[in-house]
Amino acid sequence: MRTAPVGIIAIVDDDAIRAATGSLIRSLGWHVCLFDSAIAFLRWPDIAQTACLISDVRMPHMSGVEMHNRLLQLGHTLPTIFITAFPTPGLNAKLKAPGVIAILEKPVDAAAMEDCIARVMGTP
Repeated sequence: MRTAPVGIIAIVDDDAIRAATGSLIRSLGWHVCLFDSAIAFLRWPDIAQTACLISDVRMPHMSGVEMHNRLLQLGHTLPTIFITAFPTPGLNAKLKAPGVIAILEKPVDAAAMEDCIARVMGTP
């Protein structure tokens, strides 16, 4: 008998990738919450229930990196997977930041995302 997954995977992205990524993660058996901006996620009262964060890097008003830094300031070191269409050496340096698991390039390879989630969450 399979038990229910523990924790929520939060996906923060301002474009259609958010829904597609959410569908992928749900198909793997995880609970997902979707957010269309970093600000919406930071206002969410259940941040502490987040077991893994998947975030786009480039978003209006607040980038994924800025959101990650803000979370650290608030005392939340969430396992984080960044996704981006614009990889840079500076962004790759964020792999050394607390909580950052991976930086995946768009379009995101489903197997690579599944591998990252499995490293953080195990299997449902």
